[in-house]
Formats: sequence, C-alpha cells, structure tokens
Amino acid sequence: MTATDDKTIVREYFNATGFDRWRRIYGDGEVNKVQLDIRTGHQQTVDTLLSWLKADGNLAEITVCDAGCGVGSLSIPLAKEGATVFASDISEKMVNEARARALAELPDSRNLTFAVQDLETLSGSYHTVVCLDVLIHYPQDKAAEMITHLSDRAESRLILSFAPKTLFYEALKKIGSFFPGPSKATRAYLHSEANIVQILESKGWRIQRSAMTKTRFYFSRMLEAVKSLT
Repeated sequence: MTATDDKTIVREYFNATGFDRWRRIYGDGEVNKVQLDIRTGHQQTVDTLLSWLKADGNLAEITVCDAGCGVGSLSIPLAKEGATVFASDISEKMVNEARARALAELPDSRNLTFAVQDLETLSGSYHTVVCLDVLIHYPQDKAAEMITHLSDRAESRLILSFAPKTLFYEALKKIGSFFPGPSKATRAYLHSEANIVQILESKGWRIQRSAMTKTRFYFSRMLEAVKSLT
C-alpha cells in the first residue's frame, strides 16, 4: 500500500463512515465507552495546547494554521481567543461540520477561515502551524514529507502530535487493542519520537514544550518546536 493510497483511504473514510463516527466522538452526544475514552483523550490534548498558547499571552496578535482541523475542536477555541485562524482538512464533510459549529458558537467568525485541502497543498506563511492527531493515519516516509512541508509554512512555531512508537504501544497494536472497533477503517501508524525530533531539528527547529496524553485507548505525544537560536 503506497502513501498515496493511504491519503485516498483517509479522504474517503472521513467523507463516509468515519465522518459519522468522529463527529460523534468530537461532539457532546451519547457515545460508547471506547469512543468516550478517545473523546476525553483528544480533548485533553486540545486543552493542553490551548493552555500553552494562552500562557504566551499573544493569541490575538498571531496567525495560526490548523492543518487537519477535523470538526474545529481547536480552530474554534483559537478564534474565540482572538487568533486569526486558517483551518483545513482533507475531508469536505469535516470542514462543513466545522463551519456549522463555528457559525453556532462564534457571533463573529471573520478571523476564522475553513478550506478543504490536504497538507501537501497548503500554502502561505503563518506564525504558528498546528497538526494534531493526523500523522497516525500516515506511514513514516509520508509523515516526514508532511512535517517538512508544514515546517516551510511556519514562521515561528510548529506543533505536532502523533502516536508514539514504543514496545508497549506496538504490542497493543498487534493484538488489536489500538483504537479498537469495527469502524476503524484507516491504519494506525506509530511514529518514533526520535525520528520526529530529527526531522524538526534538520529544518532548524528545537523542542520547547512537550506533553503526553494517555487514556485507555488514546495515546498522543505532542511537541512544540520553535526556531533554533543557533
């Protein structure tokens, strides 16, 4: 299976059965125990990131690219805080859902723009580029290309999250307990943190903050990279 095939699978999945599943998970309606656990983990990652950005005290002054925005779980709160946000996703259905949520939650959404777009075709420059819970759908070589492209879009900061490759998580994946359920239609790729850091450092970034979110079925390492001083 090639990287191109993975992208096609992701697009088709999140425009079909995957959309309904993840819209429920990222919403506030009734879900099963596994979906609730994933919802909780994802929200913890979003909350951690928001706490980082709020602590910097300059959200109203910066531009943010939310690459792989899903239903707007991060984009909408960032816009509420005054950031100028460009949010994109490979899935048209996800973007339409995000727009609908933004209209319902934001009285003025002029600082929030949505687009149906994959990571490879993103253009422009932004103070901060964020890519949460996207790399899990792509193998290492494709993830490296994505990180490199996102790096070229970021002026001051690049924030990524990924499922870390450890012996424990590899064992979970092998026994079928990693993101379980019959509707999981995309592969779950684990990534070595050392490899991710190496890619970032090769592009002139250094790690400033990191966090690990771990629930029963959700595992996500988040790295904040800033421009190296050397």
